[in-house]
Amino acid sequence: MALVILTDLICMSQTDKSRKIKVLVTTDVLKEEHLERISEVSERVEVERRLDRKEILESVKDTNVLVGWLFDKEIFHSAKELVWVHAASAGVDSFLFPEFVDSPVILTNSSGIHRAPMAEVALAFMLCFAKNLPAFMKLKAEKSWSKRGSPLRDVDELTGKTLGLLGLGNVGMEISFRGKCFGMEVIAVDRRAVRRPSYVDEVMGLWGLDTLLGKSDYLVITVPLTSSSKHMIGEKELRLMKSNAYIINVSRGAVIEEKALVKALKEGWVAGAGLDVFEKEPLPTDSELWDLENVIITPHISGGTPHYAERLTEIFCENLSRFLEGKTLINLVNKREGY
Repeated sequence: MALVILTDLICMSQTDKSRKIKVLVTTDVLKEEHLERISEVSERVEVERRLDRKEILESVKDTNVLVGWLFDKEIFHSAKELVWVHAASAGVDSFLFPEFVDSPVILTNSSGIHRAPMAEVALAFMLCFAKNLPAFMKLKAEKSWSKRGSPLRDVDELTGKTLGLLGLGNVGMEISFRGKCFGMEVIAVDRRAVRRPSYVDEVMGLWGLDTLLGKSDYLVITVPLTSSSKHMIGEKELRLMKSNAYIINVSRGAVIEEKALVKALKEGWVAGAGLDVFEKEPLPTDSELWDLENVIITPHISGGTPHYAERLTEIFCENLSRFLEGKTLINLVNKREGY
């Protein structure tokens, strides 16, 4: 159904050169220069940016393509000619309300935009733990010169350690590549049939989750949040990990059952955790995670980069060209699967 609507719109735009394809941008991340680049894709493209909610609800009535973060039931029901929504992020869980999921409107995301920065944050967490930096930062604050007997443990290496990836999409692939450059053995689990790249030693389906948990020295989570991945890592899974292993999450907080993780960290089932995402954000001040010395916390910044707008524009313009030419779009999201 969505493809029929898409084809009809493209046919109209090709037979009627005066037919405009209206693109509504609902984010201020894209500046004037980026809006101009979108307009330059085709003379048929008409770009509007609206940030005020009232203005968005009015402008979206005759919009064909919407790009941004702000998209909800009210906006959707106001959009009478909407064919395609492009999420300005890789995660789309906030977009997947029932009315939209059941509609023929196409959804694409910005998968790949966070590939480099998220991989760097994951490696930063691993290096911090391997080199015991949290303990040495504490000693610095105390003006204490000590090479041993620090609050956590002595320094280690990443070389020869096993890096386990739960999810082998764009971000997982990049982390795998960088981990291999550090001399790590790299194994991964992904629910899809993923072709194994040369820098990954083993790829398993979901059936291999227990093996992944048991073998990983550093377990990095990069799966999207869906109904099947929520609390995918709970008490049972955490107890399967090595007591000297670290868990790192740069995807979505709810993939890990937080209460179980706190228990695991306090009782020593795992050695520590590097967390950029949480079940509730901002992380409540009364969360026990704040006070655990074996936890490193960052406030959901792993995808942050000064190149965000440029990369978003590149992905969207590529898809807009494909859209106008009737070609298959990249980063198509299966709305029912959630990724």
